[in-house]
Order: sequence, then structure tokens, then C-alpha cells
Amino acid sequence: MTEYGQFCPVAKAMELLDERWTMLVVRELLAGSTRFNDLRRGNPKMSPALLSKRLRTLERAGVVLRTVEGGHSSYTLTPCGAELATVVEALGAWGVRWVAELDDADLDPHLLMWDMHRTMPIGAWPRERTVVAFEFEQSARPRSWWLCVSDGEADVCERDPGFDVTATVDTGLRTLVEIWRGDRSWEQAIGAGMVTIAGPTWAAREVPRWLGQMTLAATTRPG
Repeated sequence: MTEYGQFCPVAKAMELLDERWTMLVVRELLAGSTRFNDLRRGNPKMSPALLSKRLRTLERAGVVLRTVEGGHSSYTLTPCGAELATVVEALGAWGVRWVAELDDADLDPHLLMWDMHRTMPIGAWPRERTVVAFEFEQSARPRSWWLCVSDGEADVCERDPGFDVTATVDTGLRTLVEIWRGDRSWEQAIGAGMVTIAGPTWAAREVPRWLGQMTLAATTRPG
């Protein structure tokens, strides 16, 4: 753990929080992930060993509570950890406003689809099982994904789940990331031919509403 040797409360807080990946682990816990594998899916480039280490550090600091039931561990934020919600929200809003540039290395389909499946407006989807398939450009790995919603529960699949596909979204990974972040709208991307949605007319019309955008997309941008 980094030590700054300052009494300043900001410095003391950062001694715990500024280690690599720590705030992103907190972000995942705030988003509702409680299982180790789900925390990994929200941070797909983080090694399992480092995730275990960060969770132990946060547990010792009283930020995270670990419970074991049926041989399986789960992790939740304590009241102390839950207070970090405003910090994470403020960092996210600041990032939207002032750190807008995305490198190709930032475009991770695993994180994108995981984030979409857990925060898209499921209440807007039909009550019966509905499947939206995604086809990205060749450079994305994997390039094919499926979002399935049934009985108000969402799942994301890297392999064909075998259900009838309601609609297929064909686009570039960067384009969908930009839409999800709110850097461009669904209407702009579709109008520019950057997104095509195949399927029945009613479904193609509804897909942007079903998927929506991340919460931070509503952040006011400078200018």
C-alpha cells in the first residue's frame, strides 16, 4: 500500500484507494456484483490473483464484507464502502466531461456487453423471451454476442444460446461503445449508417429503446 506520510484526509483515503484496480473493484460492487467471477467479468483484464488481493485489502480496511454460504464467497460493501458511491459517480462524470478520447485498447467487448446486460432498461423489453444478437467487425474478439431477456432477467452470452433471434445489431465495437457512453446517439449512428439493425420492423425500431445508454451518458458535456 502506498504511504504518503501526510495527515491530510485526502492523502489517507488515497493510501487505500489509489492502488491499481481498487476503485474499479468498488465500482463493480456498487453496480451489484457480489460473486468473484462477476467481479472479474466487470474487470476482464484484471488477474484473479490481483482481484483476490484487492478484495482482502478492502475487507481488512472495513470497506468490503465477505460472507461464505454453501462453500461460496460473496462480497458486499459495508456502510463505509457504500459511501464511495458519490466518489465513483463524480469520477465517472468527470471522466465523461474531460477524458473523452478512447484508444483502441479501451474497446473491450467483454466489459461492454457485461455492462449493457446489467444496466439496460429491462422493463422496456417484451415480457416473452427476447434475444438481440450483435455482430462486430472482424477485429473484435469475440465478434458475436447475444443478449437474452426472459421473465425480467437478462443474460449475456458469448456463444449462441440456441434461441430464436429477435433482432441483430451489426456495427463496429467503437461505435457501440460510443453510443453506450453517450458520445453519440442511436439516432445519429443509425442515420449515418454506422449501425444496422436487422429483424422485423417493430423490433428494429425498439432495439435502441431496449438497450438504452449507460447512466453516465446523461452527463452534461463541456461546450
